[in-house]
Amino acid sequence: MSVGVLLITDGGIGQALMNSTRQTFGRLPLATRLVAVSPERSLEELALAAKQMISELNTGDGVLALTDLYGSTPSNLCAALADGKRVVAVAGLNLPMLIRIYNYPRASLPELSHIAVAGGRDGVMLIEQR
Repeated sequence: MSVGVLLITDGGIGQALMNSTRQTFGRLPLATRLVAVSPERSLEELALAAKQMISELNTGDGVLALTDLYGSTPSNLCAALADGKRVVAVAGLNLPMLIRIYNYPRASLPELSHIAVAGGRDGVMLIEQR
């Protein structure tokens, strides 16, 4: 068993990040699903879809829910789904974060949540001029 990954993002951000990650790995090392928030879908519909995906992704080790912008609608949905045990939510989703977590497919949910935060944070750096 392994941790499942649920991306809850604005529009096409999550799909673009998943596509880029697939180019790196060939296939995603952890079961991953995506909820793309858009004005066409009600919050109730999105919450229902996300709960169903969590149920499918959780094979016993929990689900890491990743969202883009803290305080946004996707972030608020993540917060509503997170219980700190079965579902852990992390905001600030970026490509370095995804690459990092997929490099640790055997990590536990608490470990993977810390790996996600470190990957996102450590992936942001100033590129010095030469």
